[in-house]
Amino acid sequence: MRIRGTSTEDLPAVLHIHRAAFGQQDEAELTRALLADPTARPVLSLIAEENGHPLGHILFSRARLTNPDSDLSATLLAPLAVVPEAQGQGIGGRLIAAGLDRLRQDGVALAFVLGDPAYYTRFGFAPAGPGLDPPYRLPAAYAEAWMVQALSEGVSGKRQGTVICADALMQPALWRE
Repeated sequence: MRIRGTSTEDLPAVLHIHRAAFGQQDEAELTRALLADPTARPVLSLIAEENGHPLGHILFSRARLTNPDSDLSATLLAPLAVVPEAQGQGIGGRLIAAGLDRLRQDGVALAFVLGDPAYYTRFGFAPAGPGLDPPYRLPAAYAEAWMVQALSEGVSGKRQGTVICADALMQPALWRE
């Protein structure tokens, strides 16, 4: 399996991955919007392929903390998708690992995700807890799903603020049940 950065020519394959994985259009349209959103820059968009067949996609987009004393670079992982016939084979995990490694190399300090704690904690994410708040108040059932991973030494527990994401993600409906 090969994991590589995407190009504009990959957009149809990327959108197909998200439609197939989620069985609906919403995540594909969010992906399209984020890739076109200048406030999401820089983005890290990776695709997993096997023999030229697209199997999975992950997108990390720019985020920041509202705290004016914070100059840390941050990113938000959303969305991650693997086509149904390739799920359960570790492709999502390999995309996460490749993305986080690249972000570390690029000097990004924090990576956030709103997702299943049972899944994302396996890759080093932990509940963000109070102090690193999501853009909008989450339902109580999602409290543990707002997670963070420090990608740089010495940043854990030292920064606070509300996370501001790309405009395409700053829609209250995306943060509700």
